[in-house]
Amino acid sequence: MSRFAEPQAAAFQALNSSVAFDQRLWPQDLAGSRAHATMLAARGIITDDERDSLLHGLATVEEELREKRFAFLPDDEDVHMAIERRLTALIGSVGGKLHTARSRNDQVATDVALFCKETATRLCAQVTELMGTLVALAEAHLDAPLPGYTHLQRAQPIYLSHHLLAYVWMLDRDRQRLAFATQQADRLPLGAGALAGVNFDTDRRMVAADLGFAGVMPNSVDAVSNRDFVLDLLHACATCATHLSRLGSELVIWSSQEFGFVTLADRWTSGSSIMPQKKNPDAAELLRGKAPRVVAHAAALHGVLHALPLTYNKDMQEDKEHLFDAVDTLALCLAAAQGMLDGARFDRERMAAAASDDLIAATDLADLLVTRGVPFRECHGIVAGLVRTAVESGRGLGELSDAELRAQSEHLDASVRTVFEQSSWLESKRSEGGTALPRVREQLVLAQALLDA
Repeated sequence: MSRFAEPQAAAFQALNSSVAFDQRLWPQDLAGSRAHATMLAARGIITDDERDSLLHGLATVEEELREKRFAFLPDDEDVHMAIERRLTALIGSVGGKLHTARSRNDQVATDVALFCKETATRLCAQVTELMGTLVALAEAHLDAPLPGYTHLQRAQPIYLSHHLLAYVWMLDRDRQRLAFATQQADRLPLGAGALAGVNFDTDRRMVAADLGFAGVMPNSVDAVSNRDFVLDLLHACATCATHLSRLGSELVIWSSQEFGFVTLADRWTSGSSIMPQKKNPDAAELLRGKAPRVVAHAAALHGVLHALPLTYNKDMQEDKEHLFDAVDTLALCLAAAQGMLDGARFDRERMAAAASDDLIAATDLADLLVTRGVPFRECHGIVAGLVRTAVESGRGLGELSDAELRAQSEHLDASVRTVFEQSSWLESKRSEGGTALPRVREQLVLAQALLDA
């Protein structure tokens, strides 16, 4: 007997079904079902024999799923119903007792929470590995000069090590965001039922401990309607993907012939269908292109949840495709970034030559004038005039004559020429967090401590 007098329309059945994508939750669904069956028997809601039959049947279902012998059918609305259908076929009507004291509402929330916890942990491990690669590269290129840029114009020289370490701190913040997402998914929804709790004397904390949750959701309404932990994971993924897009963009720029700062390994590049000479940094370009996709998934789930009345609504089924694609995309991007950096070869001579442009000593020259009592704003104008003279005559600042220097300010004499020596530009940045080598070495110690921790 059914509540409905006619079968579902084919289009609605297709719209309503999620089994095509949520079937990847089967490990979490089986884990939750085992813990639930064990708890039901412990509380006397089912017999021990029924529990054993359920656990035996679930083991068979798991074997079929692992070996890809499990047959998902067109009428399977979702992974939960598919597993229950197969379980009942294997062990008979006792299979129907597994759903005692739970609803698909709290069941799916539990599956997704488990998935988010496990996935955030895996992503965190990938981020840590990438941080380690960046630290190793920074150590290998500790004293390699590199032009620092603002507006993609040469600004001030830095060491390549200093630049690479910037990504380490960015990625460490990503790890913190992923850890926060893990914490937010660490409360068990199961036991909330459809929305109001269940009519049985269950032990939710037993299930939580079995599944590795830190505790239980304290409110049944919130338990089934909450997807904040998915949003938290998507936000962490979106920010991390954005960081990788910046790294990818720099690898694209630096590997161009115009820059020539880095050569990417052939295995991370591709050719052209028409131009035989091309070596395209496609992997790095895709780090840029994939980031908006991940960001869009976070925005889309906000749209799904926006103004959604409590508690469970079918709209929430839309969380999974956004979640799955976002985490898969980020995992792939992290692997690509790791591979590209592992095989990257930096051209220290090319970088040093670009960093030797003495126009980027302008700020140091202005700071020198400050030490001679000239207000910085006046210094800025004085040095800007020198830069204009140098540029208009096709020379560097160091090539200007003593007379030309003196013409701009009485405080400019031959002694200022020490500023035009490249090493002084780098080592003068000795403030905490600056690019002077002692400060970079301090950063390396801090970064290594993060990895060791």
